[in-house]
Amino acid sequence: MGLEAAVQSTMEHDLMMGLSVWAIIAIVCNSVVGVLILILFVILYKACKVPSHQVPGFTAVPEKMPEQKYLLTAA
Repeated sequence: MGLEAAVQSTMEHDLMMGLSVWAIIAIVCNSVVGVLILILFVILYKACKVPSHQVPGFTAVPEKMPEQKYLLTAA
């Protein structure tokens, strides 16, 4: 039996055996983590779109400051 035949029979054996229970558990756990991360990003996206509550008297446009009457100098 040559090397190619041995490799091919090993590959066929692995395909017939299928995935182990631990491999399936790992795939399921990784899928759950991926879905949770996706949900987290959706929540963050929606949270960033909604503006926070407005503080009374606060405007986004700065008001003009009254003119200073005194000149500050360093002593």
